[in-house]
Amino acid sequence: MCILVFGGSGFIGSRFIKRLHETESSVIINVDKLSYASDQTNLDFIKDDKNYIFYKKDINAKDEIREIIIKHKPKCFINFAAETHVDNSIESSYEFIKTNVLGVQVLLDLFREYHSDTKNDKLKFIQVSTDEVYGDLSKSDSPFTEKNRYSPKNPYSASKAAGDHLVFSYINTYKLPLVITNCSNNYGPNQHREKLIPKTIYSALNNKPIPIYGDGTNIRDWIYVDDHCDALIEIINSKYEFNHFNIGGNCELENLSLVKKICALLTDKLNNNFQYEKLIEFVTDRPGHDYRYAIDNSFIVKNLDWRPMTSFDKGISGTVDFYLNKYQHE
Repeated sequence: MCILVFGGSGFIGSRFIKRLHETESSVIINVDKLSYASDQTNLDFIKDDKNYIFYKKDINAKDEIREIIIKHKPKCFINFAAETHVDNSIESSYEFIKTNVLGVQVLLDLFREYHSDTKNDKLKFIQVSTDEVYGDLSKSDSPFTEKNRYSPKNPYSASKAAGDHLVFSYINTYKLPLVITNCSNNYGPNQHREKLIPKTIYSALNNKPIPIYGDGTNIRDWIYVDDHCDALIEIINSKYEFNHFNIGGNCELENLSLVKKICALLTDKLNNNFQYEKLIEFVTDRPGHDYRYAIDNSFIVKNLDWRPMTSFDKGISGTVDFYLNKYQHE
């Protein structure tokens, strides 16, 4: 099988390629424009493999992407390409609309064209999205299911919701084999330093303040990135034709609790008795900061027999080890 991966040099995309390479015999085509959040060193393990091909292209470059599709004839498209940092979207939403909405529209049109030309019913397109499209929850609300209405609250989540709505519209209008996945917060190796977990570790190691928005009580549902990637591989290989899956880790934590856990791990692993919690600094809350995200993953568990396999304690310990090694050698 030939799989066309858009945004494969970013955090989740590169881990997906790693898991795919470890578990499947596939030709992998990676298309990435190499934005600031991309890191080609994440893919050093596969760069010389004859079944891996990389193209530095923007997903909005329609004619150039079409040429790649015609040349390689993929059986599956999977789109990780996205602008993802909420704070950046609050500063300016232009790049978010360009990539997360217009870029998705380009890929959908190319897939529709390709599907029509090949008349191959086994083709599949997966749009990788976020739980943030649903808006936020109170502490007492039930977790999001696939039946929840979209209610995005910031420019980033609005752009992802718009991309998802385009996918839903192409499913309804053109009857195409398209799938949307909405995942909870990913963590693990290779995440960009702007994100909470690597930022916390980097700040602690450099004796800098560890910033936490507001009072730190905002809640997120965390999933180890490789568990997310395994769910995506299950969807690719599945004979089911469901078009919407929520992927969650069943692990809700307040931001402050998460940061304190990382601080304790650092003290233990470095064996230096330093109380990294002293570096925590509460900063002005993010505008429109969503209070709680939580995913009900029972649909994918029931229908694809997938479930998150990495406990948070194991996942966060390994993640801290990764960044300790990375940052101490920079």
